[in-house]
Amino acid sequence: MHVKAWPLELVNGRPLALSTTVDHMEALRRQVSAELFAGFDPDSFPRTTLPALALEAAAYDREDKVGEAVSFALRGALFEDGLDISDPGVLQDIAEAYGIRDVVPEDDQTVLAAWHEGEARGVEGSPHFFCGDIEAFCPSLDIATGDDGDLRIRRNMAALDEFLSECFKLD
Repeated sequence: MHVKAWPLELVNGRPLALSTTVDHMEALRRQVSAELFAGFDPDSFPRTTLPALALEAAAYDREDKVGEAVSFALRGALFEDGLDISDPGVLQDIAEAYGIRDVVPEDDQTVLAAWHEGEARGVEGSPHFFCGDIEAFCPSLDIATGDDGDLRIRRNMAALDEFLSECFKLD
């Protein structure tokens, strides 16, 4: 799997609001799985994701498997370990754990290019999956906003199975 950058602070034109993130996490905990985001620390919410996404780009530049591992490590650090993934020390620890070289300006450009590619491909949000000619936004969940403004989330494993079946269909 190749996770492409979708920097929400650029998508939205402003830093991601902590309150929105917390509201979404609480809805996911209530409606999908109470175990999600166990170690999230609002006091460590990152000011930006761009340095983390540049590290991810550097990891993918090394090898796809390393890029995928760093992508998941960054998400785990933020949502399960309560770490600020904009903190240079946190990023250095992750980089060292995966043998990543220093992040270079080309990695920042890779992040911007991925964002623009996502815009051109019609990415709706995160996660948005592409597999050949098929695509799906968050195929394992039905997500809607109720009349009261509350987020409504329901598992939809049939939609995920359908997407994966199409994705891995043998000719």
